[in-house]
Amino acid sequence: MKIATWNVNSIKSRLAHVLKWCEVNRPDVLCLQETKVTDVTFPLTRFADLGYEYAAVFGQRAYNGVAILSTSPLSDVATGLAGDRSDTHKRLVAATVDDVRVLNAYVPNGGTPDSDKYKYKLKWLARLRAQLDREFNADVPLLLCGDLNVAPHELDIWNPARFKDKVHFTKLEREALLHVKKWGFVDLFRQMNGEVREYSFWDHAEWSFRKDQGMRIDHIWASPPLAERCTDCFIDKAPRAWEHPSDHAPVVAEFAL
Repeated sequence: MKIATWNVNSIKSRLAHVLKWCEVNRPDVLCLQETKVTDVTFPLTRFADLGYEYAAVFGQRAYNGVAILSTSPLSDVATGLAGDRSDTHKRLVAATVDDVRVLNAYVPNGGTPDSDKYKYKLKWLARLRAQLDREFNADVPLLLCGDLNVAPHELDIWNPARFKDKVHFTKLEREALLHVKKWGFVDLFRQMNGEVREYSFWDHAEWSFRKDQGMRIDHIWASPPLAERCTDCFIDKAPRAWEHPSDHAPVVAEFAL
């Protein structure tokens, strides 16, 4: 099984890129973030034509939005965090594929450390951990992926000193994300690649990607039983070099059945 996650920064703007990438790479499950379209306007038929006949979408116009696309049936689809209001940002969708429960998350950006958005981000991560505690145990095949909007370690950012007190790398954010990870997750990229420096996000400045001044904020984590089945995990930087790209690159994990 091959599972990929990609913040596409608008499926409407990046549809051709995503379809092109899927044609070549053929993930069995594709998790998207920042789709920025409502459920009824998501281009389901275009993906069905490629073999992704099953979908769980949870979107809103112009902002946020997540989706799981699959070549195999999806079951037990769920959206949002417990206690969300109907007008809450669309940031989490879950579904079961074969024996794997997949959680696709778009964690809030956080704005600046002195903002209400930052407090919201920390609270959102705490609520995610609480939901994991209520609904799952680490003995089941569970996968959490998506744009988690935090670089966990100094290896995950091009200039740790420069970003010490900036969103994506502040101490409180890293601690909040570590609390989620301590539920029992294994960071599959680190498991398969050790201490290499590779990034999944570069801002839209013309030189950012060219100079590889990025950060690793897109992740695929797995519970221990699923992590044992992982045979590879990598970042595919190629689409970031295409014309009019997303500022994120796909992250891919492969598993033995």
